Amino acid sequence: MRERDIENYLVKRVKALGGEVRKVNWVNRRGAPDRLVMLPDKAFWVEVKAPGVEAEPHQLREHTRMREMAQVVYLVDSYEIVERICE
Repeated sequence: MRERDIENYLVKRVKALGGEVRKVNWVNRRGAPDRLVMLPDKAFWVEVKAPGVEAEPHQLREHTRMREMAQVVYLVDSYEIVERICE
C-alpha cells in the first residue's frame, strides 16, 4: 500500500460522511499537513504517510506549532487510522 492509496481512501471516506477534503499548498511553510478535512461536526488537519513511514523532524515541529494554536493534526498511515479519525 502506498501513501496515495491512503490519501484516496481518506477522501472517499470523508465524502461518504458528507464532508469535504482540501489539499493544501502552503507558501513558505515547510512541513505543514497535506490535507484539511471538514466534517459536519469537526475539522482537522491530516498528514498522510505510507504505512510505517514516520513524519520528518521538520513536520513534527510544524505539527507541534499548530497544536499549540489549538489545531487538531493527525498523522495517518493506515485505513484503520482514517476510520478512527472520522468517527
